[in-house]
Amino acid sequence: MGIAKQAATLRAARNSASIRSYHPAGTVKCEGVGLFRSQAARDVGCILDVNPSVTAWRCMPTPFDAGGVPHVPDFQVFDEDGATLYVDAPDRVVSVEIAVIASEARRIDARYKLLDRAEIYDGFRLRNAKDLLRYAAHVTPLGDRLRLLAALDEHGSLPLAECLKAFQETKPVPGIASLILHGYVEVDLDDAPLGPETAVRRIPR
Repeated sequence: MGIAKQAATLRAARNSASIRSYHPAGTVKCEGVGLFRSQAARDVGCILDVNPSVTAWRCMPTPFDAGGVPHVPDFQVFDEDGATLYVDAPDRVVSVEIAVIASEARRIDARYKLLDRAEIYDGFRLRNAKDLLRYAAHVTPLGDRLRLLAALDEHGSLPLAECLKAFQETKPVPGIASLILHGYVEVDLDDAPLGPETAVRRIPR
């Protein structure tokens, strides 16, 4: 696949995605413009943002030449070990065999995965991620961050309701959400919806 055809394929995919808007709007690990092919692709982005092993991700990277057929993955994902993974959302209908795309990814020292619906929609992780990402643009003031981290150092973990009492300079819910999203504290996103009793723990740095 020539450079001109590759560029045209990518431009067409991004132009199609740019006219659509999907909830939630905010991201924390997305590099570049957030362009999503579908709501399912947006949902995958939410999951990537709350995956601690993911350091960054990009939407609609340079297409693969998959057996002569251009394929623009939904995401290029970078993990903490320095590996690269190309990902398609579970609603993606690929025009070539997955094995061909995976082979092309290996050629450039990466991996490829077409996600299963269960990986995104089973459990409570997506629901909790969307709740948190409403506050993706919020920045927690230093004073509030220090008060909460000091309390967690003292107690080990605290219920979410108790953590909210540490916030004096900003609204508590955006404050704690921002600290979760940016890796200062952690909560269990899988077992239940976030609630007053959810345990909050400090992430060692």
